[in-house]
Amino acid sequence: MHALYVIQRYYPYQGGSELVCQVLAERLAAEGNDVTVWTTDAWDLDHFWAAGRRVVRSLSEHHNGVNIQRFPVKRVPGPPIIYPVLRRAMVELGRLPGTAKLLLQLAQITPQVPEFKRALAMTPQRFDFIHSANITLDFMLIPAWRYARKHGVPHIITPYVHLGVPDDRSLVRYYTMPHHVEIMKTSDRVIVQTPSEEAYLRKLGIPQAIMRCIGVGVEPAELQGGDAERFRQETGIHEPFVLSIGTLARDKGTLDLISAMQQLWQQGRHERLVLIGTPMAHFESAWDVLPSHIRERIHIFPRAAEARKRDALAAASVFAMPSRTDSFGIVYLEAWLYHLPVIGAYAGGVPDVITDGETGFLVPFGDERALAQRLAQLLDDRQLAQRMGAAGHQHTLKHLTWQVKYRQIRNVYAELVE
Repeated sequence: MHALYVIQRYYPYQGGSELVCQVLAERLAAEGNDVTVWTTDAWDLDHFWAAGRRVVRSLSEHHNGVNIQRFPVKRVPGPPIIYPVLRRAMVELGRLPGTAKLLLQLAQITPQVPEFKRALAMTPQRFDFIHSANITLDFMLIPAWRYARKHGVPHIITPYVHLGVPDDRSLVRYYTMPHHVEIMKTSDRVIVQTPSEEAYLRKLGIPQAIMRCIGVGVEPAELQGGDAERFRQETGIHEPFVLSIGTLARDKGTLDLISAMQQLWQQGRHERLVLIGTPMAHFESAWDVLPSHIRERIHIFPRAAEARKRDALAAASVFAMPSRTDSFGIVYLEAWLYHLPVIGAYAGGVPDVITDGETGFLVPFGDERALAQRLAQLLDDRQLAQRMGAAGHQHTLKHLTWQVKYRQIRNVYAELVE
């Protein structure tokens, strides 16, 4: 079987959807299948609309049985604001009937990946299926979807629709414009993360028959080995600390987390904040204006190795990522493997993942005061923290491992191919 995965970023970058794609591709390759990943050269997310961000230099690579081809990103000349302005205009146009075809054209103005389109047009191979991901970054999905329809290749999409804050469509409308709905409706399978995402897409007319609610998992063996004492010795952080792992960005709740910790520090508390992840440009701007006495209590590891991440999980007291842009949140599972209580937001698919009061806490997105209160509660009540971490650990091992999830996704492939 010859499989093609299309995703905007891939190994060595390690984000949520990127990690899921890597797990699927490498497991399928380990079965003896011919597996190819086509992606871009982007490392930083904002490379898609801004110059000067980091890229992956190697354009062709073979890693763990998977053939990786990276295509350079091209942008129209002009300032970075062109991209958000264009997307906002597309959202407004999407309110009008019959605009799906126009939006398909506008979506490919910027960024562009021209060599990717040429590779699709010239490939002599017939793929048994194409699995693409991330509906909002549609500049790669549209050519892959069109190729699949033209050549009769089964197309599977994992859209990762971010539902945002309840009763607020300001975020989700960027993931469900008319052309997005058209792509999902005419794909062979749509893999969704949570019942909430499935219910929302069903209201938009995505057929129930083509949707599969699966979610993601973790591989416990690959996350073992974290050493709390090694983390303390290597970093010099001996105080208890709150840990967050993920892109450092406003929508991920990073700035809210910093503000909540400032409230705790004003109360005389001494815990630290550890952030592991790639900073967005707007986070870097916010960081630059923070007072030095605040910055010295925050420890940022933007390119931490996996061993450093595991050590941080072993040493942390609480894991917090109060994000509004997570369709699932694989990092919560990683924290649970280390028996940590977690804090997320009432947003996206996270309420389907975290059981409030049992495996962690949920707070309204942007509510810094509520976040500070929950952080203090878990830092002070260690029995509660341990009980929540244990409940999350048990739930993860029973329901949320890749042994379970890969089998479900593999069955989707078999439905279409075998």
